[in-house]
Amino acid sequence: MFRHQPQPLVSAPAETAVLALLLAEGPLSRVELARRTGLSATAVTKAARPLIEDGYLYELPPERTAPGAGRPVNPLAVAADREYFVGLKISADQVFGAVCDLRAGIRATAARPLDRCTPETVSAAVAELTDELLDSEPAFRDRTRHLGVAVNGDVDRDSGRLRRSGLLGWQDVPLAELLTTATGLTVTVENDVRALTVAEHWFGEGIGTGYFALVTIGSGIGSALVVGGQLLRGAHGVAGEVGHICVDPTGPRCRCGARGCVEAIASTDVILATVRAAAANPRLAFREVVEMARTGHPEAREAFARAGRAIGVGISALVNLVGPERVVVSGEGVDAYDLFSRHIQEAYAAHAFGAAARCSLSLRPLPWQEWARGGAAVAIQALFPQPVQAMTGAG
Repeated sequence: MFRHQPQPLVSAPAETAVLALLLAEGPLSRVELARRTGLSATAVTKAARPLIEDGYLYELPPERTAPGAGRPVNPLAVAADREYFVGLKISADQVFGAVCDLRAGIRATAARPLDRCTPETVSAAVAELTDELLDSEPAFRDRTRHLGVAVNGDVDRDSGRLRRSGLLGWQDVPLAELLTTATGLTVTVENDVRALTVAEHWFGEGIGTGYFALVTIGSGIGSALVVGGQLLRGAHGVAGEVGHICVDPTGPRCRCGARGCVEAIASTDVILATVRAAAANPRLAFREVVEMARTGHPEAREAFARAGRAIGVGISALVNLVGPERVVVSGEGVDAYDLFSRHIQEAYAAHAFGAAARCSLSLRPLPWQEWARGGAAVAIQALFPQPVQAMTGAG
């Protein structure tokens, strides 16, 4: 029988809490681990022992404490090279890959172009790319068991099926099964924006937060939320879709069928189409539209300003409803962030309610290898039984 779900690396709650916190914020002393997890010092020592024996944790040399504070402590740290993970980002014309260590540090990267984007051609490209990555360092192949995939669309993570992807033109594809057959690795599949959010929450700007959001600007407007330390999916798997918040009921029709969605106003595809029409030049590329706006072209500047205002209002709605501590704005569209930035910030400030406005917005330009790292982070996350609260300090 096909199985794609990884077996948990740890199962006891104490082991889960200790390893999760060390992955995100180690090295830490046992005293600090006890304080942060709420476990007793004895429970921390007991939880750490098998992880040390299996080579996932190790003790650092003693650190001197303050005068009169007792004997030196030996902080615990994660052995990042104990295990490796392949992370992939599948786009319509390329597959990007990375080998990451246990703390999601990128150790190697590679890419494969796609002449055609079908499940069969992608599976073949993934097999070749994975072999290239695993052969790039002697230790990779022997220490890699898991592959995480970040892909556009509606993903059923439990079954590993891609239910629908408008970008790829796929419907009901058993992606985890196909890629396990192609690579021999255990595969976890996740929506690309959610995978990126996992990486940022566990290993990036979201470390230590119980409430966190990521918004991506590109050909679509993507977003994902962490609530109470957990990635929020909702009853139907579409929670946190800021791109489909209505900001103008009389606005343009969105590809989802509704009117005035953030995405219908602010996606790079819409900006490009708007400026092409204004300039009567259907051959303009997005980079040319960006330069037109930077050099003062009025229609181009207004297209970015309108997009920025829509994004700012959408983010404020998300912040008012959920109250995250931080929002990271990313995606391929942030290359033009200088054209969006002021308008996003002004609209956000105007619509964020009360104390919710204390939530900080930060720009995080992310190249494609970071999306592949998101796939690896999802594979790392799958080694833990859910929920993992210690990593965020939530709960």
